[in-house]
Amino acid sequence: MGKATGFIEYERKTAPGRNPADRVKDWKEYTTVLPEKELSIQGARCMDCGTPFCHTGQMIGGTPSGCPLYNLIPEWNDLVYRGRWKEALDRLVKTNNFPEFTGRVCPAPCEGSCTVAISDPAVAIKSIEKSIIDKGFEEGWIVPNPPKRRSGKRVAVVGSGPAGLAAADQLNKAGHLVTVFERDDRIGGLLMYGIPSMKLEKESVERRVNLLKNEGIEFIVNTTIGKDITKEQLKEEYDAVILCAGAQTHRDIMIEGRDADGIHLAMEYLTKSIKGLLDQTDENVISAEGKNVIVIGGGDTGADCVATAIRQGAKSVVQFGKHEQQPEVRQGSNPWPQFPNTFTLDYAYAEAAAIYGEDPREYLISTKRFVADENGKLKELHTVRMEKTYHEDGGYTLTEIPGSEEVWSVELVLVAIGFSGTDMPLASHFGVDTTARNTVKAKYGKYNTNEEGIFAAGDMRRGQSLVVWAIHEGREAARETDRFLMGETKLP
Repeated sequence: MGKATGFIEYERKTAPGRNPADRVKDWKEYTTVLPEKELSIQGARCMDCGTPFCHTGQMIGGTPSGCPLYNLIPEWNDLVYRGRWKEALDRLVKTNNFPEFTGRVCPAPCEGSCTVAISDPAVAIKSIEKSIIDKGFEEGWIVPNPPKRRSGKRVAVVGSGPAGLAAADQLNKAGHLVTVFERDDRIGGLLMYGIPSMKLEKESVERRVNLLKNEGIEFIVNTTIGKDITKEQLKEEYDAVILCAGAQTHRDIMIEGRDADGIHLAMEYLTKSIKGLLDQTDENVISAEGKNVIVIGGGDTGADCVATAIRQGAKSVVQFGKHEQQPEVRQGSNPWPQFPNTFTLDYAYAEAAAIYGEDPREYLISTKRFVADENGKLKELHTVRMEKTYHEDGGYTLTEIPGSEEVWSVELVLVAIGFSGTDMPLASHFGVDTTARNTVKAKYGKYNTNEEGIFAAGDMRRGQSLVVWAIHEGREAARETDRFLMGETKLP
């Protein structure tokens, strides 16, 4: 490294983000940018650690460690330190098709496994990554680069989320003719309709899609496989098919009163909100304006619901989680280089604190039933507090605490408790085998299904996961599809 003692001399610094009380008045990205001089200093903190765990990309004890894209993080950190930004960009895009997405929405398992993070704050990898790709677009370094030769082979990609786009990009680079099918009216999958604009402005998604179009990829929207076009038609017209339709089946909370008017699935809520903004209409938008809102589910999707409700003018927002508050520091059961399961104040919670005066999260709480008024509209939610007891084998038991029942006044409930698998009618239409977890059965690293010429990748194969893992699987599925088509492959 150019600055071998940088991690000793300099402290970690990231862009602070816009003021929470101000940014809730719009839907623009909440992040800000560090000056180049400061980014150079942050790049200098990357130490000569010998074995850089930041790009190992593996699961340890069920917890992610390092970047699954195997990003050449130490290399581009050092190049930024030296002011060689274009070379840093060249190294970055060598392994990551869409750094503008991961640099904004990835939780950065690379930072959790940074060697500096053993005893000090990690290198600001995510901030540097985002700055490199943004500078690449600003400087005009990123331009369409269609393949010089075409193979004559045709590939259909079903689904235009990060896995589908990555697979399409790689196969197009290999010279194949690629068509991406999307059932929604815009390309991007969860990048477009699952992640709110304040985390990922949709201009960034459209910019990348237009670049891919100019490189020769065909995109077809408003098309449902099995309805508008069949498996048989795809197999007749294309030499291979890759299924990247994501984990679309939302978990629901089926308890007394679930049919009350005012209870919605989180992804329905977020999708309609984003569509309303893009189409500049309030039609079909589920509004939180003037309402007491409760989000059930303590994950990232729940946090996005909190931030969206605040911007819509909610009277109050509370988020329920079934687990306890995470510790301030790593515990012995969560060692480096695992992703650190520690307490953080995510963007949505900082905004809620600024607007309502407190963190909106409630821990170890279970919803027992919903109550509607005489018109069927939701008016109450009943809960009980829980106690968590850990077992010697690492498992745990949740038990209700007697006398801890509470009644909450609420007009809008958003259910954000995750996804139970992929779109099973789609899987059935293709005749591919599925697992007990409702995912498509395809071996990791191979991605081929029981149907010859049909591959699967991303959340559809893996189950609900991170954007960075979806890109990883899309890239690998493209490699195996290329091998299937050509008998060999040069794709990484």
